[in-house]
Amino acid sequence: MEFNPKSETIQRVLKESQNLWAGKTAVVAMGDLLTLGAFSMVPPITNTLVGAFSTEREALDACKEKQPDLLYATEHLEQGYGIPLAIKAKEVSPNTRVLLFLHRENQEVVRDALDAHIDGIAFVSSIGKGVDGDLFKSLNAIANGSTYYPKEVREMAGFKKSQILNELSAREKEVLEALCQGMSNKEMAESMFVSTETIKSHVSTVISKLGVKDRTQAVIACIRAGM
Repeated sequence: MEFNPKSETIQRVLKESQNLWAGKTAVVAMGDLLTLGAFSMVPPITNTLVGAFSTEREALDACKEKQPDLLYATEHLEQGYGIPLAIKAKEVSPNTRVLLFLHRENQEVVRDALDAHIDGIAFVSSIGKGVDGDLFKSLNAIANGSTYYPKEVREMAGFKKSQILNELSAREKEVLEALCQGMSNKEMAESMFVSTETIKSHVSTVISKLGVKDRTQAVIACIRAGM
């Protein structure tokens, strides 16, 4: 598969992302220095960076000091691990949203990430698929305040279907699916041909029925319920 960063499609996506990431700050933590360097040089990400590190300790210190909007991390770091980093980062910088890239595609690591209430997960194997992969979709979702748990990640979690999903209407399940895919209220409204106010109402109802406090917890609850 060819990945051409100069292609018209990828250049268009990068341009569209500029406004979404404008004004935000980000910390990157990746164990492989080549990946760290390449990721940090993606134009929209470069403009948001307040730190790029290869160890858990360095990244955590940066989160505590800089209070970034976004933390991008890989599962394995040069020293430490991405999931414990995410948990600690949330403690020292509560408003920081976390996107975790996983090399291992197994049930245990996905469930560990769910336990950590990470805002988004993407498998590394999907990243090289250009605009059809998880890279741009996950980055945009986390940047706009949404969550990102693609179908492959949810299936890997391996939870059995729970009765809790039966309490949701067909439309509410559709909204939950859209939340998992990282869609914003505006994007959901456009795809479902309803107003953003209607979407907000559905999201609020879903959160209430699942007994959680926000969108991220709603997505995690639905994954645990076998969606």
